[in-house]
Formats: sequence, structure tokens, C-alpha cells
Amino acid sequence: MCGIAGIRLREATLAGPELQSLVDGMAGCLHHRGPDAEGVWVDPSVGVALGHQRLAVIDLSETGAQPMMSSDGRWVLTYNGEIYNHRELARRLSSKGLRFRGTSDTEVLVEAIARWGIEPTLQRLDGMFAFAVWDRKEHELTLARDRVGEKPLYYGELEGRLLFGSELRSIVRGATSQPSIDRDSVAELLRFKYVPEPWSIYRGVNKLPPGMTTTARDGGGWSTPRHYWSAAEVAAAGLAAPLTCSPAEGLALLDETLTASVARRIVADVPLGAFLSGGIDSTTVVAAMRQATTGTIRTFTIGVADAQYDESRDAARVAAHLGTDHTELRVSEAEVLDVVPRLPEIYDEPFADSSQIPTYLVSRLAREHVTVALSGDGGDELFGGYNRHTWAPRIWRTMERVPSALRTPVGRAALRVPTSRYDRIAAVGSRALPRLKQRYPGQKMHKLARALAAADADDLYDRLVAHWYAPDAVVRGGQVRSRTPASLPGGSFTERAMLRDLTEYLPGDILTKLDRASMAVSLETRVPFLAPDLIALAWRMPLEWKVQGVTGKRILRRYVAQHVPSEVLERPKAGFGVPVGDWLRGPLRTWAGDLLSPAALQRHDLLESGPIQQRWQAHLAGEDHQYALWDVLMLQSWLASATQADVTTG
Repeated sequence: MCGIAGIRLREATLAGPELQSLVDGMAGCLHHRGPDAEGVWVDPSVGVALGHQRLAVIDLSETGAQPMMSSDGRWVLTYNGEIYNHRELARRLSSKGLRFRGTSDTEVLVEAIARWGIEPTLQRLDGMFAFAVWDRKEHELTLARDRVGEKPLYYGELEGRLLFGSELRSIVRGATSQPSIDRDSVAELLRFKYVPEPWSIYRGVNKLPPGMTTTARDGGGWSTPRHYWSAAEVAAAGLAAPLTCSPAEGLALLDETLTASVARRIVADVPLGAFLSGGIDSTTVVAAMRQATTGTIRTFTIGVADAQYDESRDAARVAAHLGTDHTELRVSEAEVLDVVPRLPEIYDEPFADSSQIPTYLVSRLAREHVTVALSGDGGDELFGGYNRHTWAPRIWRTMERVPSALRTPVGRAALRVPTSRYDRIAAVGSRALPRLKQRYPGQKMHKLARALAAADADDLYDRLVAHWYAPDAVVRGGQVRSRTPASLPGGSFTERAMLRDLTEYLPGDILTKLDRASMAVSLETRVPFLAPDLIALAWRMPLEWKVQGVTGKRILRRYVAQHVPSEVLERPKAGFGVPVGDWLRGPLRTWAGDLLSPAALQRHDLLESGPIQQRWQAHLAGEDHQYALWDVLMLQSWLASATQADVTTG
């Protein structure tokens, strides 16, 4: 796991020392991603420089140092990530006569490119990665990103400089002037709580989408990104060739594939552990670790005082059943709130999933003991774990029978009922039926009310995931871009929603949150659910193995039941949350009030203060607008941070 950065000049106008100093600075911004070593490769004759910050995990010696040149001298690679099947690939290359200098996956990757070419190599990889490789013969610089988007890669062209980097800060460092904010990206942020691929918060800078490559050739800019792998194609192929075996045989296939994925992901030359919340996904991963190794398994969780958000008791029970060496850290409210001012620095680009805070805290805890941690992310997207996979299809089947013209007024009327009133009604109901208790019932009722106006299934999905459904009324001169979701011919509502989560929400939110939080403390995280063969297997499974009625992840529940008593996991799905709504009325009120004041909101001429102030005052009066307000606060905090003091707006 590392940080990468680099530059290609359209014209070789910088001397060697200047070029080296420039890329040194770009890579140096990423020291937190790779504190163990640094390296630069420069060719001033063609205006190319590659930088690298190393977190040593496989082959800790100098034979794993980067940037790395292939043995034939043609290719130069700077790479961030892990190739889990690198030993298998090394054996195949060795059988052709290649002799390796060390045991790093970096050397395997660059030599595979030298022997097979870039795209054939990408097709063979099981890993998480973002890399740049310079072809000294053809004068081509190619960027590539892993299939699902575990590792980030920004790129763009600013004033004749073709730049790339693991984080935005390195791009800004390499530019001749501060790039301007993209108002449409601000609108996207307020709607989805993150800026989705392929855009970034800055004009002229993009994220390379997952499963894609782009190339810069002599005298030209970056090419249009092209797929070497497509989640939509894998999903369609899975639906076209579903498993025909029994559920028991399917469970055995899952066991075999998951255990193999975990076995590849626990290979490291440094201490390794796993996050454990006590939920289905993290328990599945730790149970598979127990299958894959007889050694000690380290697990980590965070405990908080608020029982509604505390998962530590559930995690401890699972750890006891699985026999892990479990570490729990109970953190005070003050310790949690201390993270808030650091969020712009940690996340680099405005990002507003409030579970970013506990994710950072558990990463920090794990890093005190290990260098690598496994995560259960991806289970919801592949096996139907979100409410929109279970409840939403039932709602849509009813809604589509009623014309939108009739549904919309009902939704407007429901929105006029304050969230606080829905909360009170739900509290009474949950006392009678405790299993019905949920977080933020008023928020969910308002989300359902907005959903009633949905024109079609894709619009319903958008409304269910949106915070500000119409952010163009809030962002001056900005609007949500039109897009065509990944298609899935013949797929059900649930399957289409799962594919959108896999291609949009997972890379844009979940994996971004995990990467930035863990890399801020120099911790490598690995995600076993995202192995290519496991993704393909999940899409071949009949939907009823995953979702039935309002129960999701059925096959994962069956898997876990083989290792942990079912009563240990029988709790409502809660997510990895923090009580942001209460904090905004309490200890964060002054901080939030300053950032949401009319003067602060108008400072960059980006936001209309009226709608935001209306929600802020309603929230202080007892309404629940925490999600919409947190989006604005994370943007405002980012704008106000010292590193963004000179930011310009377009």
C-alpha cells in the first residue's frame, strides 16, 4: 500500500532538477500513505517524472523499492496496492525463464506487463491497485485502476501538465495555479454525500473509474477511459448463467471461494488483523480467516458510551466464539469529536458520510498493533444488505400501480409532517414491538415521502440515496449531471439496485471512506468480498438465496450460522454510525453555527444560504436534518481548512 504521483509535460520545458523537485513535492504530500520509503524516477528529455511513497507490506527489502523498472529496461512503474495472486503469476513468469530479484508483487506486476502487455496483465490480476506505467519505447504513460475502485487515482490536465496522484492534494501541488471548484460537483456532493466518479471537486481533474485505463501519448492529452473489466457485464453474465445446484451446494461454493479469497489476503510480511463490528459482513470475514489459518487472528473494534451506536458488545461475543485475540477501545465523546476538525485533512476532497469518524478511529486503533487489516465491506452490495434491496422493491410494486400524479400530492403531504412527530410515533410503536425499533424513523418517513414522486425505478433509487434531492436550488450555478446507470437487462429492481450500489455507492462512498481513513494512519486495508471470482459467483446465485421478503444476505447468514450461534447476530442492521444529529444541537452547535452562518455560506459564492439556514433552524428546533446539514458542513469545513485557503470557484 502506497501513494503514487507523477507528471507528463506536453513539452519538456523543465530541467531535470526542477522536474524532480516538482514530483518530490507531489509525492511528499502523500507521506501518510507510505511512510517507509520514497522514490522518484525522472526523464527530463521527455518531461516525465514518477513519484512513490512506500508502505512496505510484501518484501520489505530494497528489491521492492519504487518506481521500478522492468528487467528489459522498457517499463517504469509506480504502483499502489496489493496483487494477491502475485506468487501464482511469478511462477508462470518463472516457467518462461524469468528470474526475479526479490519477492515483491511490484516486481511481478512490472515484469508481467513487460512479458504480456498492460491489458492482458490486468485481466490476470486479483488485487486492489492503482498504477502508472511509462513505456520508454513508445513514449506512452498509462494509468490503471482496480476493478471495483478499492484504490483511488486522480488525474487531469492543468495548463499543459498531465498530472496524476493517489489524492487530490498531490495534483494541486503539481499544478501551476489553484484549480477552480466545479459547481456541478458541489451539487453532486450535496445529493450523494460524495463526488461520484469520474468527477472530482475540481474542474479539470477526474477520478479514473474502476476497471478502466487511460493513456497519454506523445503530444496528446489523456485518452477517453476504456474498460478492461465491467461489473455490468459480469452481472449480466451471472444472470444469464445462474447456478443450478442446490442451496447447500451453493453454500459450499461460497465457503470455498470466500476462504480462498481470504487466504490470499492474509499473506503479508507484517502483522495483520481484521475489523470486527459483530455484524454479518465482518463476522463472515473473520470466520473465513479462522478457516484459512490456524494462527492467531487479531480483531479490533471501537466502543462508545451511547448504547444505540455501540457495537462492542456484539463484537466481543463474536470474537469469543471465533477465538480471536480481540482488542476493544472505548472512546469518549470528546475523543470522537476531536476527529471532526481533522476530517478535511483526512479525506482531502469533501466527503460527508458521517461513519467516516468511527472508521478513522478503528483504523487508528488497529494501526497501533498491525499494519494490515481485513474489512467486511462489499457484503451488502453483493448479497443484498441494504433496505433498498429488501423494502424498496415491495414499495415500488405498490407505487407503480398508482399514477405519479396521485402519488406526488400524498408525498408532499407526508413531508409536511415534521420528522420529530414521526420519531415520537415510532418510539411508542417500538415500546410495544422492540424488534421494530430503528434509527431515525422520521428521516426514513421523509425519504419514503419523497420517493412517492418517483417516475421510474432508477428515479426511485436516486431518491432513496439522495440527501438534497434538488441541490440545484442550493448550489449557485450548479446542477446534478444527467447520467445513464449501468444497465442490467432482465434484472429485477433489487438486482439493478445492487448493481448501482456496486458501481456507484461502493467506490464513491464505502471504499473512499475506508481508504482515506486507513491511509491517514498508514494502515493497509483489504476487502475479501471483492475478489473477482467471488463477485462473479455472487451474481450467479439466485436472488432468493440473497434476498427473501425483507431479509437480506440470507446465504451469508447461513454461512455465519455454521461458525457463530444465530442469536449472536440477531440484531437490526444499524451501520457504523455516530449521533451527528444530537451533536449538532449539542457539542458541535457552535462549530456548525459558524460554518452555517449566512456570511460563511456566502463567502465563496457557492451556496444559497436561505434553504440551508431553514434546515439548520428546523434541526435546532427538534427536526432531523443531520444528513443534509452534514453534507454542507463537510463542504464548508473543507473550504475553511488551511490547505484550501486559496481555493477558487468557477
